[in-house]
Amino acid sequence: MSFTAQIPYGAYWSTPFAKWQGTLSHLHSVKFGAHVAKMELAKRNISPDVFDYANLGLTVPQHQSFHGLPWFTGLIGAPDVGGPTISQVCATGVRCILDATQSVEAEMSEVSLVATVDRVSNGPQLYYPAPGGVGGTGAHENLTLDNMQCDALGGHSMLQTAENVAKDHQITTEEQHDIVTLRQEQYQMALADDSAFLKRFMTLPFDVPSANFKKTVATMEGDEGVFKSNPEKLASLKPVLPEGTVTYGGQTYPTDGNACMIVTTPEKAAEFSSDKNIVVKIKGFGMARAKNGYMPMAPVPAAQNALKVAGLTLDDIDAVKTHNPFAVNDAYFVKETGYDVNKMNNYGCTLVWGHPQAPMGVRGVIELIEEMVIKGGGNAMFTGCAAGDTGMAVVIEVSDG
Repeated sequence: MSFTAQIPYGAYWSTPFAKWQGTLSHLHSVKFGAHVAKMELAKRNISPDVFDYANLGLTVPQHQSFHGLPWFTGLIGAPDVGGPTISQVCATGVRCILDATQSVEAEMSEVSLVATVDRVSNGPQLYYPAPGGVGGTGAHENLTLDNMQCDALGGHSMLQTAENVAKDHQITTEEQHDIVTLRQEQYQMALADDSAFLKRFMTLPFDVPSANFKKTVATMEGDEGVFKSNPEKLASLKPVLPEGTVTYGGQTYPTDGNACMIVTTPEKAAEFSSDKNIVVKIKGFGMARAKNGYMPMAPVPAAQNALKVAGLTLDDIDAVKTHNPFAVNDAYFVKETGYDVNKMNNYGCTLVWGHPQAPMGVRGVIELIEEMVIKGGGNAMFTGCAAGDTGMAVVIEVSDG
């Protein structure tokens, strides 16, 4: 299969990600995403009028988010643009890129906006009426916390899925901590030279608006909540579950933020690119589902499926970025594929900068594009897992003509 759709170089952005209950926790994710999008589009001299399609990736509902994507596009000044609101938990970002690509390939649009937003902090408390229940009492859930702790099919927690894979594939705590240490070292690459890498796609310092977006209430110098652990600190941690292997240091943490990108035709990509010599092609997508309770396994078959569509093998891939809520994810990927752990997750990953769900995949692909530009071009792949034991992957090619 061959895709014509491209990502214009530089026509994307991400906010810094902020820890749970941190600096961004007071902001409505849809309004905040639109606020940032307006600023970033203006910074690139791109008018909202160019869009003829968009999608909104959102996994944690916000007040009035029932209205979805048309609300978002109305807020950014594109009131004629429609499209879906998409939720595939942590696979939402790649799913949104796929949806935008399909729209371009089907000639339903020329210029698509992928907008992914989430505030995991202060998630909704939901009540489901049950008129037929005893006394008419319904069921309540804390959308964020309850679903992390209890899989609807298996009744297990997300953490248990990592332990299941660790047990079956003999992945030790020490192996996991070695990966954590490496990933934190790789993130330091993004912070070098006054965060030069992050500034390639992120406005820093970042002015945090008030809830009504009328004033600046704080300034962020970068991602907030990154754990600065070291091998000695990690070695002192005990597994969270009795007789388990995964410590708090071996898993990610919830964050808030947003990330967007444009997907368009080759002709329009040249128009919107900040460097017309750099071409970012979309080569293939893959989806997979692992058995119930084994979520960290799903990125491997998803990656294999994406490579097949792209007509490539893992040997052709110069860099891999993973959504790795657990270090177990990367340990399993390396054991199954033989890929060099050092060629994965340069400059950062979910394990380090956190877990805002919908925006993770988009930021991951953005970072891959910039890494490949630094390398002088090549093929790269993002792959990750999601609740329900699913996985999504995308392969891109970056060339510098």
